[in-house]
Amino acid sequence: MKRLAMVLVTTTLLSAGETSMAIEEPDFEVIRTTDQYEIRQYAPFILAEVDVEAGGGDAGNRAFRILANYIFGNNESGTKMEMTAPVVSEAPREGRRNYTYSFVMESRYSLDTLPRPLDPRIRIVQKPAQVVAAREYSGRWTEESYLQHELSLITALTIDGLDIRDEPRLARYDSPFKPWFLRRNEVLVELDWK
Repeated sequence: MKRLAMVLVTTTLLSAGETSMAIEEPDFEVIRTTDQYEIRQYAPFILAEVDVEAGGGDAGNRAFRILANYIFGNNESGTKMEMTAPVVSEAPREGRRNYTYSFVMESRYSLDTLPRPLDPRIRIVQKPAQVVAAREYSGRWTEESYLQHELSLITALTIDGLDIRDEPRLARYDSPFKPWFLRRNEVLVELDWK
């Protein structure tokens, strides 16, 4: 019951926050915009990541609970941190059995000042500056919709002669209580930018 209440409070705060407060996102500069995607230069940022096994259809909920528990005080100092956006997920691919979910940490923290998680499943990862292609779309969080937009992005990048450095990821910026047609979702993929 306590975890369910925590998830409900989190999603309520996220949905309320869209009108009453700004939710922090990683800093980036737009390098180029096309009809199919945007190329962004991201500044370095920190992620809290967790891997969860595929199956059962609730991998996202399991991962969200683990990461939310961490930012709401299940850490060495008991510090409550702010929710940020996006929540990023990477699906199992060839050679991988697990989903990886990530929360972006507030920019006020460094690796030295970020509270250490008590849950050993959580990894703290420093992401370096990187160039990323992003394809934005709205709608429900379905695998079919994501794969359609992932294919469109990869196809457009290939046609434009851009090299991909890493696997695509899904970025979700809104709470599940926001109407599906207003949700902001993105497919993100790091580029080998010259």
